[in-house]
Amino acid sequence: MIIIENTLVSEDVLEKNFICDIEKCKGACCIEGDAGAPLNQDELLIIESQFENIKPFLSEAAIQDIERRGFYEKDKDGDIVTTCQPDGLCNFATIDKQGILACGMEQAFMDGKTTYKKPISCHLYPIRSAQVGQYEALNYHSWDICKAACALGEKHKTPVYSFLKDALIRKFGEDWYNTLDEIAEDWNQQKSG
Repeated sequence: MIIIENTLVSEDVLEKNFICDIEKCKGACCIEGDAGAPLNQDELLIIESQFENIKPFLSEAAIQDIERRGFYEKDKDGDIVTTCQPDGLCNFATIDKQGILACGMEQAFMDGKTTYKKPISCHLYPIRSAQVGQYEALNYHSWDICKAACALGEKHKTPVYSFLKDALIRKFGEDWYNTLDEIAEDWNQQKSG
């Protein structure tokens, strides 16, 4: 593990290659898995305050489900996650004509209707974070639905941390990312030397 400030970064974040290949996976992460997208306390307040601006980008079924059950719940581990429809589809997911899933929150953001992009847990994927004592541990999460993303990342030799530059800067700041980038350069030189 690599320590940067109050974070522990797995070596896999530097070594594994990844570029999301939405044309191949069709956004399967919006429907696959045990629960919805993890949310932090700050995000609950933001989504609640901006929900009326996000609502027009959601399906009618999602709106009805959110009005009935709310937009978040606790999963089996007690973590706060977005609510999902019975088939597992995140209530904030949208489906385009090609059957590709996307985030209604992100669409609202791109259309200038909200200042909130999407849950940081989604933006950071395939990195998953967990609190370990005083540190936030950042680990690479390997999932079968992302095989095409791993292949595309390998083809272009794009490490996870490079692919996630914007998300990592959003979460930890530019100085933190620049430190990670310097460490990654040294890491790769040592491995190839």
